[in-house]
Amino acid sequence: MRSFQRPESLDPVPGDVVAKLRRIDRAAGAEARYADQLPQLLDFLRDEARIESITASSAIEGIVVDDSRVRKLVSGAPDRFRNRIEAEFAGYTAALDYLTQEDPGALTVGLVLHLHRLLFSFTEDRGGSFKSDDNLVVDRQPDGSRVVRFTPVSARETPFFMDELVTRTWAALEGGEQHPLIVVAAFALDFLVVHPFADGNGRVARLVTSYLLQRTGYGVGRFVSLEQLIYDSKKEYYAALAASTVGWFDDGRHDLWPWARYLVERLAAAYGQFQDRVAAETSGGTKQDRVRDFVILHAPATFSIADIRRAVPGVSDNTIRIVLGQLKVSGRITNDGTGRGATWRRL
Repeated sequence: MRSFQRPESLDPVPGDVVAKLRRIDRAAGAEARYADQLPQLLDFLRDEARIESITASSAIEGIVVDDSRVRKLVSGAPDRFRNRIEAEFAGYTAALDYLTQEDPGALTVGLVLHLHRLLFSFTEDRGGSFKSDDNLVVDRQPDGSRVVRFTPVSARETPFFMDELVTRTWAALEGGEQHPLIVVAAFALDFLVVHPFADGNGRVARLVTSYLLQRTGYGVGRFVSLEQLIYDSKKEYYAALAASTVGWFDDGRHDLWPWARYLVERLAAAYGQFQDRVAAETSGGTKQDRVRDFVILHAPATFSIADIRRAVPGVSDNTIRIVLGQLKVSGRITNDGTGRGATWRRL
């Protein structure tokens, strides 16, 4: 809400952000044509991105389930839960699938509450209601102590602030005066500062952010998990939020751009990964060639087998290990550790 009260806080857009927005818009314009050209690849990417999004967004909040249980819990029909963590994991699945399999329509407070209700639909807690008590946002320090980052909007004021936030967000998107990605970033920041729920604020914020991105024409999150990109940069995620929160309660005299810049960079990275995967699928060559090209030319300095899976879909782990073994023997890479936690480095 506060991010929309002062129009000058959204304009002018910093030059580096403008450059990334242009790059994203070009990539989004090219996205649609692949639906008919590469349906099998997109189906594969969609399935993998769904699981990564559920897993990563949950893990950001410390909700981590055993790898052997993930596919059962995201199946939509888990037979039982071993603990509350699994129940919340399944709840995120239900909320994400609602957004991707249904058409929720325009953003409303009711939609936000429904997503929260689904998030806790397998737990004893009843979701779908705003907080009844005031809450705090705290940071845990390395020594175990906690420091209050900020005090969110009071429980009494939360319904008013959420009504205002939803109304202003939708009006800004419909008005078209600001770039839609800046509006989405402003919504997410304001939502997290309001902190309308006793629990689940971060997860609902990421769900609604993905929903708004898709509705405004930026659907790459269906094929590349934005939540995974956020999880991989958690320190930057929290630092950007903290920087943009300062001054929010002072009549909205905060700086949106650290947070907006972070979100736009993640979206640009998602489109970059999507384009790399499409290029790998259409470039020809054997599967081993595609793995080798990714490792030598595109992989980060330190990478894992999971990184290769995401970049070169449809290639078996056995093929990946064969190529890694060949590159290791030739002195191009080396490995740190063994087993599922192993990482690799280019030499």
